[in-house]
Amino acid sequence: MFPSQLLVFCCFQLVLSKWSMAAPTTTNLFFYQQYLNGKGNKDSYYNNMNLHVDSTFSSVFALRGGNATLPCRFWYKPELGSPREVRIKWSRFPVAGGPQTDVLVAVGSRNRIFREFRQDFAEDASLDMTQLGLNDSGRYVCEVVDGLEDKRTTVDLELRGVVFPYQHPLGRYYLSFMEAQQVCEKQDATLATFTQLFHSWEDGLNWCNAGWLADGTVQYPITQPRAPCGGYELAPGIRNYGRRQLTNHRYDAFCFSSFMKGQVYYFQPFHKMNLTEARQACETDKAQIAKVGQLYAAWKYTGLDECNGGWLDDGSVRYPITRPRKNCGPSEPGVRNFGFLPPQDKWGVYCYKEKS
Repeated sequence: MFPSQLLVFCCFQLVLSKWSMAAPTTTNLFFYQQYLNGKGNKDSYYNNMNLHVDSTFSSVFALRGGNATLPCRFWYKPELGSPREVRIKWSRFPVAGGPQTDVLVAVGSRNRIFREFRQDFAEDASLDMTQLGLNDSGRYVCEVVDGLEDKRTTVDLELRGVVFPYQHPLGRYYLSFMEAQQVCEKQDATLATFTQLFHSWEDGLNWCNAGWLADGTVQYPITQPRAPCGGYELAPGIRNYGRRQLTNHRYDAFCFSSFMKGQVYYFQPFHKMNLTEARQACETDKAQIAKVGQLYAAWKYTGLDECNGGWLDDGSVRYPITRPRKNCGPSEPGVRNFGFLPPQDKWGVYCYKEKS
């Protein structure tokens, strides 16, 4: 379904030499290593010596919770007779825009604390990442500095997943930008980027209500042009309202979720339940009531197919269909939504259980 290089990552390891370096204190436990085959050379830059920096791939694709490497290689022309001490810096630009964030900085062979390292790449500053989170997408910059020489290359890290529209319980167009961010986070998701929405449109997402994206724009995907959605004369595509006022304007949200290691399953122990009973039933089964993003991820990645409506954490009733059939909704696969029903109504429940 996705390119073979799909991998994922959250903790980072920078490979530079046979000595390893401590990284700045961060919540993601960044760390890195440096290859030096001899003493670092701190002399002035050689005449007619050029530093080159490049990456093997311009983009790396991943899923939440996996592993991957952002490539960065540096070399000199003509080749050096002995290694030089260089400064390596990785920075990140968020997919939704905003300021650059420093990820890693390594200089020389100081602060050796880690024992494991790769010896395969003598001039490799690649960034190894594990256990990627939903917010790790972005453009990463690898910068190599040697004296007055400062060269860099970029690698885009793109998470693959599923985009789903989300409305306020009172109906459509009730969410400010901040509220849209919050409702997505509560449902194990983030606001989708334009790239993520575009990939979902390519996969057939067809939704006529406009929703917030992570960059503060309001857009919606149309695969089947029709009168209420821009008219029949407009070709299929992403309709764009542009950037809107983040606090005053109200729209729906397009949320993005990705692969997860836990299990979502339909649960109805003896009889159908109200919302309170549904929560208790999941807890009794050593699980928790599933979130909307978890249900979509299970439908997308595990093929969850259940023609029974069930409560979810936000108070909505939904069910996933991968094999459309009679009495299970439309003829296309998807997650069917009954909306936000009175909490005393009786339904089954979708539970989420972490895998050990």
